[in-house]
Formats: sequence, C-alpha cells, structure tokens
Amino acid sequence: MSDEHPELNGYEPGDGKPLRSKRTVTMMRVVVVLALVGLILPGIVTTWSVAASSAQSACAVWVAYSVAGDSGADARFEVFGPGGMGWECYSDGAFGGDRHIVSLGLIPGPPQLPLVPTQSS
Repeated sequence: MSDEHPELNGYEPGDGKPLRSKRTVTMMRVVVVLALVGLILPGIVTTWSVAASSAQSACAVWVAYSVAGDSGADARFEVFGPGGMGWECYSDGAFGGDRHIVSLGLIPGPPQLPLVPTQSS
C-alpha cells in the first residue's frame, strides 16, 4: 500500500459480489417509489380540488353578472379552450346551449368584474 492513503492500510477488496441481492434492491426501489407517490399524490389532489372549487365559485359570480335569468354555471378545465389552457366558465341551461362566459386561467381567483357606472336620476 502507498503512504498517500493511510486510512486504507489493511483494506482487502471484496470478492466482487454486490452487498444486496437483486430481489432486495428491487423491493427497496418499489418501496421508495410508493413512498414518493404517497407523499406527492395527496398534494396534487388537494390542489386540484381547491382549484375546481374556486373556479366553480368564480364562474357562478360571472354567470350571475353576465346572464339574465336563471342559468347554471359550469367551470371546466380545458387544455385547448377559448382562452388557452386553464379553467373556462360556461353558462348552462340556456336555450342556445352552453355559452362561454369568461376564461378563468390556470389558477382561478376571485372574479374581477367590471365596474358598472351608476346612472344619476
């Protein structure tokens, strides 16, 4: 042995066999993948449900503001929608079918309704 690495004095290399069997390594990999899915998936599901709830609430306000009469609101996530990828708001129950009201974006927030000028009498 050389004097460059005194901590390796007396080290004998192994016989070339791996420390763990293929079966053990495969099982460890499966457990790690399942653990990662278990950590990440609940966050994705929670984010999706909060976004869907926010989109539905904002869509209901937009439909009430834009459409006269009793019309339902339907918020849908669309990849190729009128406003690009994101949540789209439609009015339901109208005689002409669904009508696009507004694009809510990828992360829907509170509706930014235009101000209605007050009429002086």
